[in-house]
Amino acid sequence: MPSLMRESEVSARLGLSVRTLQKWRLEGRGPRFVKLGNAVRYDPGDLDAFVREGARSSTSHPVRVDRSLRSAS
Repeated sequence: MPSLMRESEVSARLGLSVRTLQKWRLEGRGPRFVKLGNAVRYDPGDLDAFVREGARSSTSHPVRVDRSLRSAS
């Protein structure tokens, strides 16, 4: 099993604030995450998939939402 990442590590890796990650979880957006008791962790593979899903070749292309990548609780 790959090492799970903490919020602060994911924040630095994606260049987003921890608060943005928290807000996205509340809204059901963002990368999938794992709850271990009160701790929130992220699988590096899920982060890679989230970034790939965000890849665009033009700003005029509609955003396709893959429901399988939505946050799991």
